[in-house]
Amino acid sequence: MKRILLSLALLCLSVPAFAAVQGKEISYAANGTTMKGYIAYDDAVKGKRPAVLVVHEWWGHNDYARKRANMLAELGYVALAVDMYGDGKQALHPDDAGKFAGEVSKNRPMAKARFEAAMKVLRKNKHVDGHKLAAVGYCFGGSVVLNMAREGEDLKGVASFHGGLGTDAPAVAGKVKAQVRSFTGADDKMIPAAQVDTFKQEMEKAGVNYKAVVYPGVMHSFTNPDADKYAKKFSLPLAYNADADKDSWAQLQVFLADVLK
Repeated sequence: MKRILLSLALLCLSVPAFAAVQGKEISYAANGTTMKGYIAYDDAVKGKRPAVLVVHEWWGHNDYARKRANMLAELGYVALAVDMYGDGKQALHPDDAGKFAGEVSKNRPMAKARFEAAMKVLRKNKHVDGHKLAAVGYCFGGSVVLNMAREGEDLKGVASFHGGLGTDAPAVAGKVKAQVRSFTGADDKMIPAAQVDTFKQEMEKAGVNYKAVVYPGVMHSFTNPDADKYAKKFSLPLAYNADADKDSWAQLQVFLADVLK
């Protein structure tokens, strides 16, 4: 019996452990405020690799943002789900979500400082090629990454999923370094067609390499399976759409492979 157990033990030691996505919570600071993020990577990938920042919806840094970070890690990137509210704060009601998002959106210097703090953390990670960074954002986060592109942040690309497209500080020719992608729904009551048209005009005037995808019959928050739950609970005009979610994710993969090659 002892010989059998010893043989099994030696066999286990001889079989290499399967690689998997590693995820961990991290804390960093921005102008004295503690930010609580989540970083993910695949330990089977060797050497330094491109990285992607993931900016959360107006609900705050939650499991959905971490889910997207893990999905990006599975593609071979290092992904950091950032915290834009501070201390990992989350909203449990739309009133709080609107308040938290508004505090950041109305204070551009604070938003920029918090985003840059996350960029700094990601660039310092031992698995990251600091010259190859992109950012994606959902809802509130989509607006954030677009604004960071407008600010001229050193990103190869940004992608906004059902993020607001309006701004009081439009892109300036020669300032935007990132290529831009926007994915919205034609039936999104929060992002009307007029806003999409204005966004396109802004991008073209500034000479930005961009693409704006609009899905017919699709509503706000279409990438988040929890959208239907939020819609029912709070009477919000939200709806998950599996087809739009799948297509936009597929387009994102092509986009990131191109800009981060």
